[in-house]
Amino acid sequence: MFFLLWLFVLGAILYFLLQRTISRITRTPVWLLWLVIMAPALIWGSWILIHGGRTAAPPALTIVPFVICPFLYWLLVQLGRKEITPETAEANSTANSTNAADSPPPKTPLRPINQAEEASLRDCFPWSIYCLRDLEFRPQAVICRGQLRTNPEAAYEAIRKNVEQHFGDRFLVVFQISFSGQPFFAIVANPSHKTAENPVKTESLHRPFLALALLLVTLFTTTFVGSQINGVTEKVLQSNPRALIQGLPYAISLIAILGIHESGHYLAAKFHKIKTTLPYFIPIPFFLGTFGAFIQIRSPIPHRKALFDVSIAGPLAGLIITIPLLIWGLYHSPIVPLSERSGMLNFDSFTPTFSLLMTLLSKLTLGSALNAETAIDLHPVAVAGYLGLIVTAFNLMPVGQLDGGHIAHAMFGQRTSMAIGQVARLCMLLLSFLEPGLLLWAMILFLMPLNDEPALNDVTELNNVRDILGLIAIGLLLAIVLPAPRMLVQWLNV
Repeated sequence: MFFLLWLFVLGAILYFLLQRTISRITRTPVWLLWLVIMAPALIWGSWILIHGGRTAAPPALTIVPFVICPFLYWLLVQLGRKEITPETAEANSTANSTNAADSPPPKTPLRPINQAEEASLRDCFPWSIYCLRDLEFRPQAVICRGQLRTNPEAAYEAIRKNVEQHFGDRFLVVFQISFSGQPFFAIVANPSHKTAENPVKTESLHRPFLALALLLVTLFTTTFVGSQINGVTEKVLQSNPRALIQGLPYAISLIAILGIHESGHYLAAKFHKIKTTLPYFIPIPFFLGTFGAFIQIRSPIPHRKALFDVSIAGPLAGLIITIPLLIWGLYHSPIVPLSERSGMLNFDSFTPTFSLLMTLLSKLTLGSALNAETAIDLHPVAVAGYLGLIVTAFNLMPVGQLDGGHIAHAMFGQRTSMAIGQVARLCMLLLSFLEPGLLLWAMILFLMPLNDEPALNDVTELNNVRDILGLIAIGLLLAIVLPAPRMLVQWLNV
């Protein structure tokens, strides 16, 4: 039942994402794309519904849909791909306009600039910086192709300043790598540009009352779930409402972890002068008590360095409080005998060997009391810390618009990051055969798109310090996700 509830929630989220993104570039019905991409999860859910989880599904029934459905999804999108017209371009975002730079130009393009302005645009490209070869006019962009003659970062800043001098804030300057591996500029209409005919309404980014209201509701829902984790039943709550207080340690710990994670993103975005909303929590009256927290970025990412900083700030900030809370909770967690029910999803009889980092932290905290014949009855604070570690690992997965996807994009470029994301999804699927508790995780990753929106300057690479931090983030992900080696388990006697 819990699995089917998750399946319903994920299906609804996926349909919303497809409606908001893919429907803009393809005529293929959204319901058909949704059905194809959800097919692996629906097949697995049907097997569980029919057999009640008593027997494992055949490997072919599990693997084949994960291999065929992504290819079929891509094929359906390409078969129904829309031709770029003035009408469809108006609905597309900046990223969609620039990503279409390597597609064939429309038959009757609408010039974003007139012929007189074309000369001014050509003057924005000094031959010593970027030797302009030709211009391609699109409904919402001008693609400027040529040869880069200097440092990418210096070239972008020079071209951007020149465009601003000639056109003000009318355009955004995008710098990307084409499919052929050549850098090109795209002059894209700025959606924030104000004119007398098209005044842009300024939307308030900060809604403190909404953020506070969601925080208070989430505090209640997580406290309710925390009381259940602490052994308080609904009958006890009805007779003694004060027993709800027993869920506060879990609630406060989890909210602190999620809140500091999102605050890391928020502060990094502010540092790079990126417009963003306050962190908003998502309360739910079941499961963990919350679906997490999020911020919405409302302005383009200026460059890959900013993309990296904003993405990695959340996981690193969250770990600062997650690790101490987890160690404190483990220290106050009693040891129980190992049983058949013990596992990574059983908080009353928890075994940490599925994760290298969890194994090391558990053994470091509990010492000889934790051995191969025992498990851990997790304290509510330890549950929150453990969930914080799982949230960190999930966000660090190098897939799509997760933090790890942004980090991979910033480190290796957009195209390479998509290939890395596909490999990561397949590896997680294979890992789920060793640890069935990771199967839902693998399914969620396959429901997520691989593409990530480019930064305005998507060519300039990171410096050595950021590359090292990125490698540390990858190592942290592997330490959380990969199981402890058998030799280490035997040596630690866990």
